[in-house]
Amino acid sequence: MKNSLKITLSVSAAAAVVAGCAVGPSGVDLDRLTADIVKASFRDQGIVKAASLIDTDETNKACSAADAAGKPLDDAKAKAIEAMNLKAVKWPTDGKFLGDWKEGEKLAQSGRGLTWTDDATTPNGGNCYNCHQIDKKEISFGTIGPSLYNYGKLRGVADPASAAAKPIVEYTWGKVWNSKAYNACSNMPRAGHMGILTQAQVADIMALLLDPKSPVNQ
Repeated sequence: MKNSLKITLSVSAAAAVVAGCAVGPSGVDLDRLTADIVKASFRDQGIVKAASLIDTDETNKACSAADAAGKPLDDAKAKAIEAMNLKAVKWPTDGKFLGDWKEGEKLAQSGRGLTWTDDATTPNGGNCYNCHQIDKKEISFGTIGPSLYNYGKLRGVADPASAAAKPIVEYTWGKVWNSKAYNACSNMPRAGHMGILTQAQVADIMALLLDPKSPVNQ
């Protein structure tokens, strides 16, 4: 009887220990701990500020949460995020959507900028070829994004200044400026929205894609 009681008490004690081990920090506590670790792991250096790496907006938070859960955003949330980002698009203040396609090609080829060793006064590159085919003569390009070769030609943009071309011109500007205005969790950088490219640079990229004289549309 005593042995039986001892065994019962031992099993109960072991169960209590296991149960105690199983009760860990809550999800909220873990999120807070992770945030503290991340903040302690970054520092300002050169032009790169820790806040830009840590502080994310509502769009990034929602997309990161969906990615962590292994599922896409629900349609309602995605549409809300797209609408919010579309509202944030800044259209050309001078009304000119297209700049110089030759400068646009230089930007598309350049991946410089945004690292702590960069000079803040030197313009960033667009790094477009990292994800897209653009000019057919360029043999080195990424395939994460769709091919943009013949971008304007395939869309019937013979005269970018015409009323017929306006929907494509405005869509393209919006997409380059803030890609998440059209795809909530797009992998494409929000070039204008995040200050990666200036308004003039976005106009040059636009010319590369839409100017009939650009090699992209030959």
